[in-house]
Amino acid sequence: MSKKSAPTRPVKRIRKALYEAELERLQIELVSMQRWVIETGARVVVIFEGRDAAGKGGAIKRVIQYLNPRSARVVALPTPSEQEKGQWYFQRYIEHLPTTGEIVLMDRSWYNRAGVERVMGYCTPEQYRLFLRQTPVFERMLVEDGITLIKYWYSVSDDVQEDRFRSRLDDPMRRWKLSDTDLQSITRWEDYSRAKDEMFEATDHADAPWWTIESDDKRSARLNTIKHLLSQIPYEHREPEPIDIPERPASDSYERPARDRFRYVPDHAHTLGHAQIPTPTAIPENA
Repeated sequence: MSKKSAPTRPVKRIRKALYEAELERLQIELVSMQRWVIETGARVVVIFEGRDAAGKGGAIKRVIQYLNPRSARVVALPTPSEQEKGQWYFQRYIEHLPTTGEIVLMDRSWYNRAGVERVMGYCTPEQYRLFLRQTPVFERMLVEDGITLIKYWYSVSDDVQEDRFRSRLDDPMRRWKLSDTDLQSITRWEDYSRAKDEMFEATDHADAPWWTIESDDKRSARLNTIKHLLSQIPYEHREPEPIDIPERPASDSYERPARDRFRYVPDHAHTLGHAQIPTPTAIPENA
């Protein structure tokens, strides 16, 4: 890893009020886009790749936040099992591809082989070279079959990545995000840079190009992701069908059973008004 020539500079962030207003507008449009996907039977795959702590998870969360979970899902696969290791490399990803009217967001994807597996030695050089040859062919097959395939690479500076790692140390809700592999992304920064460059050279093709998102400012990265994603789907704005909520009919002599016949969850929320709220143990990472 190269030495830093200057101390960390503060990230220039978009104002929160502006961010929240534009995020709401874009999320409303995402719901409309999904309605079009469902009605037309389109199939959409969005790949989120990039440096550790680059903000992929936060972007995915904002994309899917208000979408109908029956036709939009996130795929984040664990380490392959022994059975999966014996399969064709792409095989375990194929079963997670979308059906008609569905959107799939991949929190990392088959590109694990070109990144962490390549750098950490989890695959052989032969497996790596085969991956680089097969990936463009595999992706063209998906596109030729009618799948819309969009690939995002989240780029974060080394200073900001390290700051984000450190912010997780004492945060009990995000401490799980720090693994030995994550931390080695600091000491192997240039190795990952070379791997990314080789990956782009081999897999940035016209049918499924790479789109880079600068993510030192998470708010800007999220807005830029959603705005660009919407531009890549040839959807037509859909307004929901009007709905009339019916009048509730008059009671027909129904009598509710006595409350003491049921088990109720204790009202913990009510006790908070009479107790001192504990101080959080850590300040959350910037929203």
